[in-house]
Amino acid sequence: PPPPPPPPLFFLMNRRPPRSTLFPNTTLFRSRLHEQWKGREIELAKILLEMKNITKTFPGVKALDNVNLQVEEGEIHALVGENGAGKSTLMNVLSGIYPYGSYEGNIIYDGEICKFNTIKDSEHKGIVIIHQELALIPYMTIGENMYLGNERGKSFSINWNETYGEADKYLKIVGLEESSRTLIKDIGVGKQQLVEIAKALAKNAKLLILDEPTASLNEDDSKALLDLLLKFKKQGMTSIIISHKLNEISYVADKITVIRDGSTIETLDKNKDDFSEQRIIQGMVGREMTDRFPKRPNVKIGDVSMEIKNWNVYHPLYTERKVVNNVSFKVHKGEVVGISGLMGAGRTELAMSIFGKSYGTKISGQVFMNGKEVKLNTVQEAIDNKLAYVTEDRKGNGLILSKSIKMNTTLANMSGISNGKVIDTDKEYAVAEEYRKKLKTKCPTVEQNVGNLSGGNQQKVLLAKWMFAEPDILILDEPTRGIDVGAKYEIYCIINDLVAAGKSVIMISSELPEVLGMSDRIYIMNEGRFVGEVSGEEATSELIMSRIVKSGKGEIGRAHV
Repeated sequence: PPPPPPPPLFFLMNRRPPRSTLFPNTTLFRSRLHEQWKGREIELAKILLEMKNITKTFPGVKALDNVNLQVEEGEIHALVGENGAGKSTLMNVLSGIYPYGSYEGNIIYDGEICKFNTIKDSEHKGIVIIHQELALIPYMTIGENMYLGNERGKSFSINWNETYGEADKYLKIVGLEESSRTLIKDIGVGKQQLVEIAKALAKNAKLLILDEPTASLNEDDSKALLDLLLKFKKQGMTSIIISHKLNEISYVADKITVIRDGSTIETLDKNKDDFSEQRIIQGMVGREMTDRFPKRPNVKIGDVSMEIKNWNVYHPLYTERKVVNNVSFKVHKGEVVGISGLMGAGRTELAMSIFGKSYGTKISGQVFMNGKEVKLNTVQEAIDNKLAYVTEDRKGNGLILSKSIKMNTTLANMSGISNGKVIDTDKEYAVAEEYRKKLKTKCPTVEQNVGNLSGGNQQKVLLAKWMFAEPDILILDEPTRGIDVGAKYEIYCIINDLVAAGKSVIMISSELPEVLGMSDRIYIMNEGRFVGEVSGEEATSELIMSRIVKSGKGEIGRAHV
């Protein structure tokens, strides 16, 4: 006889799904309901989060315009879009950073309409956000950071044994072998990111939001973090990830929602849609980008503009530790020179020590500009000698976030907008407006505070600041970190325009495709030393990584042009 029919759909929908325990004191519902009946399977997805018609307005700009988002339980859902598209704003609405009443629309979480007034309200529901800038206190222990504001014990009495005991359990879950009594300052950025995740789990997280979690990580640490998210997914965790690294998005996400200009464009499903980087980019920028790096017109490489000889730098605190070891290199006019290496190789330390000795101690070596030896003992002396350094830390060291675009743009060249000792405010505005148009910075007015801009637009203001200083040599340290492909392309075009005008560019980047796509020559750095030099045409990612690996084994190879 034929097998009996499956049970009615309403019967399945009203069954309570089985539970599974993921972490201590944390119970998560399985993401899908499975019912086997005579070889047949019915699968019903549960919508854990729905954001309906979310609209958020700031003075002069509509950041979100009727945005809709659906996230299924147990999936990894990616948010992508250009800088300023509204991704972080949407997550700030969800997490209660922007309280109920400051936006329009509804948040439906686990079948209930939520009105979060503080971040504590969303955390109480199990929604925990990890921001791009890690919220850890360097001189406190891992355990203290994990339970800051969520202390174990009674009023006015912290139970430290419970604090560190619980912290160690969560550290084990995320695969971090450090003791919870270790100070944050004594661990690397990759491990700090894991501490943030352990901190979220300690709050009984059911929905984990990660904003650019791998922006400051090397490839190995990034891969480990993504694999950890996949592990959590198998155990029932739901995650939302914001990232500009599209290869990582394709690797880890089940669905991708594209946001452009504050509106939802589309949602791609890994099981149904094209998940290629080219397809994602097309959704983000509204057009197909056939080339990630702009073609550079044939620029004649000129004379040597700067040469560094036998440069040595020691750590500012641990003064016996050498961080830059006898480095020598040169850069020509009209040339982009890349410096590639893993995190901790000493690239930033090298750049900052050259720029007015703004990093390090016991610095020795020679600097030649246009064939003449110069002394760059202060930042002002470096600027006076037409050298500029665009820092990797735009928010900490590059810009004054509480001040306007106008002021930040002219900060490195005050003499260019002043008559004697008096600032010409009309000229200051005109200069800022000129660079806003030239760099296509998205803002309602140059009077707007830099802190209200997206990361990519902040980076453009930082570039404008140093371009207005009219340098001959620019050191760009991670110039496209944390910004989208469209903004990256625009910055690459700016770099090409600079070298076409006879300027020299030294570009430090952790993204190998960027170094390979933009550099005329590449120096390879590892453990404070230059371990190789290759031409842009000959360079490959395999060659660069092999040089780094060999140098780590004590075999320093050099492949000259």
